[in-house]
Amino acid sequence: MEKFFFISVFLLPYVITTFAFPPSTDSRWIVDDGNKGRRVKLTCVNWPSHLETAVAEGLSKQPLDAIAEKIVSMGFNCVRLTWPLYLATDESFSAFMTVRQSLRKFRLFEAVSGFQTHNPTILDLPLIKAFQEVVYCLEKHRVMVILDNHISQPGWCCSDNDGNGFFGDKHLNPQVWIKGLKKMASMFANVSSNVVGMSLRNELRGPKQNIKDWYKYMREGAEAVHSVNPNVLVIVSGLNYATDLSFLRERPFEVSFRRKVVFEIHWYGFWNTWEGDNLNKICGKETEKMMKMSGFLLEKGIPLFVSEFGIDQRGNNANDNKFLSCFMALAADRDLDWSLWTLAGSYYIREKSIGSDESYGVLDFNWSSIRNSTILQMISAIQTPFIGLMETQPKKIMFHPSTGLCIVRKSLFQLKLGSCNRSESWRLSSHRVLSLAEEQILCLKAYEKGKSVKLRLFFSESYCSKWKLFSDSKMQLSSITKNGFSVCLDVDTENNNIVTNSCKCLRGNSSCDPRSQWFKLVTSTRRRSRPKPFLQISLYSKTFLQKSLSV
Repeated sequence: MEKFFFISVFLLPYVITTFAFPPSTDSRWIVDDGNKGRRVKLTCVNWPSHLETAVAEGLSKQPLDAIAEKIVSMGFNCVRLTWPLYLATDESFSAFMTVRQSLRKFRLFEAVSGFQTHNPTILDLPLIKAFQEVVYCLEKHRVMVILDNHISQPGWCCSDNDGNGFFGDKHLNPQVWIKGLKKMASMFANVSSNVVGMSLRNELRGPKQNIKDWYKYMREGAEAVHSVNPNVLVIVSGLNYATDLSFLRERPFEVSFRRKVVFEIHWYGFWNTWEGDNLNKICGKETEKMMKMSGFLLEKGIPLFVSEFGIDQRGNNANDNKFLSCFMALAADRDLDWSLWTLAGSYYIREKSIGSDESYGVLDFNWSSIRNSTILQMISAIQTPFIGLMETQPKKIMFHPSTGLCIVRKSLFQLKLGSCNRSESWRLSSHRVLSLAEEQILCLKAYEKGKSVKLRLFFSESYCSKWKLFSDSKMQLSSITKNGFSVCLDVDTENNNIVTNSCKCLRGNSSCDPRSQWFKLVTSTRRRSRPKPFLQISLYSKTFLQKSLSV
């Protein structure tokens, strides 16, 4: 059996990582009004419950409690639980059809047998009651829930012409939609303290989409939810499959209530090719595009939630793997709230395929083990918040997005990759000297290509290497050795030591991979867990050393 590791022991006393009720917003951050306004970072996983059967996936594979325990053990503090609109608006479907009947409707007899083994008490519940049981179980395990209206007619999402895309489509009548939102929001009002958000609609799209109707109906939906459940966050997606919020630059989204609106976006590698061109260029371009289409909201002090991102968890999809490294850099740099697609290792039925495997699933086909612990460990780096809201001196840490690790001390003068909880604090001066911010007497020195970089006593800037961010990705740190060679900070993959090598992939060459040289200087107020300092030197001692040492 795969070991599940618990990641959500956070080091920030001013960050809430489990329950947050009632949540609100403070500038671009989500905070907990019930706990002195401390920050809440959403690190969620998507749990589909919107497909043909309208039943939360996986319950024929494992007991509900066991799945909830796995979610917690993997470090997620929240579930984005999807639901089809008809679950709330069609009583003949939601209130009178049981889980057993829904499964039998699609001839899912093996799934029925699985329910009898793992979740017999849910099998004969009406669909809406079964949905509630999932929410209540997550509450018992102190997992926050965001209810996401994913689609109207139960089934796989999405396409331009599936009748579920935009207001006025066959399955998206605005009045019915608002009725469904109100019913779902009121169902959990003052009942489930773990329901912290309502996502109004997933991936608006298709030929009918337009900005005028978006403002009209999304405002009506937001007001409807808030009117019956004022405690929850109202989460609002944009256009073009939740990728475009650029129109908010010109016209704000105005509602009658305050500090409850969060915007959401989706970002996947398969929407663009990450091959065929220089990877530095691709990552730089895609990051710039994301910031232009939606990320600008953060700079305006408006919360933004990446409610879907994901990769092929089998680990052999080169396009997805490149995307993930680029995503990790931005997620760390902006300390984003996010939700991974998906928890599901398999589906009861997906587009007529019974027992369909989900390669993007963090769990395996049987929902019993982690599909890829290496990827999950990498993502765990951004489960811990980098930024809190209490008065703590911010610092810069050097984050390596391709591993989810940071630069830490190996010895007094040597460096390696390690847990970001032990990361050194760095300062990049106006003269491009990288020095330790806390000890203030050691700077980063490059020696020869292929050799380890080292910390050196910082008597004056002439003793130190000069560093600059390089390449289209703005993630390669370049310096010049004493022999005049241009080198970039890199990682020795055998032992994770920090070295310098020739700078990779500065132009052209689509087959080149620069990711080992990607480093991001990330602002952090995270409390560091570390041993006693390697070196403590007073200003007097520093002066003495400067006079007595010939370096």
